Amino acid sequence: MYQPAGIVGLGRGPESLPRQMNLKKFSYCLLSHHRFDDSREASDLVLHGGRTAGKTAGVSYTPFDKNPAGENTAFATYYYIPIRKVIVGGKHVKIPANLLEPDSAGNGGSIVDSGTTFTFMDKPIRYAVAREFENQVNLTRNRVVEKRSGLSPCFTVAANNKTTSFPALTLQFRGGAKMILPPENYFSFVGAKSDVACFTIVSDEGSAATPSAARGPAVILGNYQQQNFYVEYDLENEKFGFRRQNCKRSG
Repeated sequence: MYQPAGIVGLGRGPESLPRQMNLKKFSYCLLSHHRFDDSREASDLVLHGGRTAGKTAGVSYTPFDKNPAGENTAFATYYYIPIRKVIVGGKHVKIPANLLEPDSAGNGGSIVDSGTTFTFMDKPIRYAVAREFENQVNLTRNRVVEKRSGLSPCFTVAANNKTTSFPALTLQFRGGAKMILPPENYFSFVGAKSDVACFTIVSDEGSAATPSAARGPAVILGNYQQQNFYVEYDLENEKFGFRRQNCKRSG
């Protein structure tokens, strides 16, 4: 495996690459690095300095949320995205509405962050989503792997089975745009025999009934869940866009 020579900051801060280059738009397509994928290619990052040409074909858009805390806060570098609903297997998960809207201090709401690995959800949100998977998945829970890995729920499946059926996970944004995640983007096969699938959306520890003590965004959309999606940050028009695609280069 090649080691990175550096880290590129893509946030809204003055030291970030987009701000220093005065970019109007940038996009990336993150290759899959799931257990059954063996590609050694690098993911694409495309930078646009001139005026944008409008919408990209096949891309669903939603406007970025404005951070009500203003520019002089620790949250000013974040890209807030307006997630309005989380859907598991066609069922809308009941989530406290106040957690999906950033408050005057910048707490709550959702951000997208390519530097975060697994998507983070505040405890009440993640508990409700994970519980819905538990209700819908007809497989045996593996508590041993859950304790060892720190992930949950984990289910025992057939060894090396890539086609195990899990309920669809959908993030719906303001305006109706839907990011429908494939199962491999929210379940990971673990163990020497790859016979256990674990839910890869995480939270911090503590009671599921109360929000995290250390506040901040309630949802962070991480890069594991963005694999094999073209993701676009239209900074000129303040829009977030995405479409499902195979990020591996052909030929």
